[in-house]
Amino acid sequence: MPSQLTASRSSALAGQVRAPGDKSMSHRAMILGGMASGTTEVEGLLEGDDVLATARAVEAFGAKVQRTGEGTWRIEGAGGFTTPQAVIDCGNAGTGVRLLMGAAAGYPLTATFDGDASLRKRPMKRVTGPLAEMGARFGWPTAEDRLPVALTGGGLRAIDYVQTVASAQVKSAILLAGLNAEGATTVVEPEKSRDHTERMLRAFGAEVRVQDRGEGWTVTLEGGQALTGTVVAVPGDPSSAAFPLAAALITPGSAVTVEGVMLNPLRTGLFDTWIEMGADLTITNRRQAGGEDVGDITARHSALRGVVAPEARAASMIDEYPILAATAAFADGATVMRGVGEMRVKESDRIALMVAGLRACGVQVEEEPEGFVVTGGPVRGGATVHTAHDHRIAMSHLVLGLAAEQPVSVDEPGMIATSFPGFVEMMNGLGGRIA
Repeated sequence: MPSQLTASRSSALAGQVRAPGDKSMSHRAMILGGMASGTTEVEGLLEGDDVLATARAVEAFGAKVQRTGEGTWRIEGAGGFTTPQAVIDCGNAGTGVRLLMGAAAGYPLTATFDGDASLRKRPMKRVTGPLAEMGARFGWPTAEDRLPVALTGGGLRAIDYVQTVASAQVKSAILLAGLNAEGATTVVEPEKSRDHTERMLRAFGAEVRVQDRGEGWTVTLEGGQALTGTVVAVPGDPSSAAFPLAAALITPGSAVTVEGVMLNPLRTGLFDTWIEMGADLTITNRRQAGGEDVGDITARHSALRGVVAPEARAASMIDEYPILAATAAFADGATVMRGVGEMRVKESDRIALMVAGLRACGVQVEEEPEGFVVTGGPVRGGATVHTAHDHRIAMSHLVLGLAAEQPVSVDEPGMIATSFPGFVEMMNGLGGRIA
């Protein structure tokens, strides 16, 4: 991929495309398949750099991993992880490294986890803290709370863990460790985070109890449960589907359909917010795939209006705020996004980068400690946006450039391949102008 990409004002976008496989489910299918006994067949796997790094890690922990076709993979699990021969390099995959640490913690092994420059900046104690309470041991060769980290697992005890901020990564790491802990492990969430791990554990034969607590819930898992290989059909990623849908909403005359999008209610916060903004979104052909609700989503160019995005919705759309901000730049009035401080510890400080990028494109933005406010109007564009190696920052500004008055460029676009290989080809196939 070139050192930068530029998106230019496009005529109407049109067409039908299929969303790439969901990244969250792809990571989990690979990890659970590696922990299980027997064969796991995965269809629709996202073959982005992040998931491929997790596949290599699972293989290093002793499973046999084979690609059998486009998006189809076979994992031969040995019923547990063993000590790897080399450092586990998770690349840019925050989900991958945190879930892998949880899974590995339950086995009597030693392993060192590392990642690229971006992943090395992301906090790890949110996961290693509760895992240490369970009995895992951690060493920090360079800087505490940052990769690389050395893990010694085995001999875990179950814990009751109350999260202060809803996080599917933390919850999942604790549950995966709890599979091999003594006793019943419980995670209490103040708000509901994505539940792919609970659903997929059941598909692999584990018993998971979920008690609804209104806004949040309590998840309990007994230790000593074995996983059995299964078939996993990965539906389309709503986070990736958001980009072609957003482009259609802001580009005059457009109508774009993305097929096979996961509609898990804990992942559809962006779509709900867009509808509140006046977006013309329709969902057809609802069905089941991989234990999840899926459907085909059509977006048409819409006159959007600013809204206040409910803070309680943040957990269901934390990865989608960058593209929400890009669409809000074309809305009438202010779109308020608060209670999203978690954005500052993603692949980058996504609040700061979106504020800087939008301002460079002539958009009025107010930055706050835990959020930001975008006031829509004419979008000038005409800027080169710094992405800090963040794929969602890059794609959000490229979508913005398709409807801005002047072209918008982004640096370091190679990172788009971590979550959305084929992004440029898909967008251009719909009529976009990205080169």
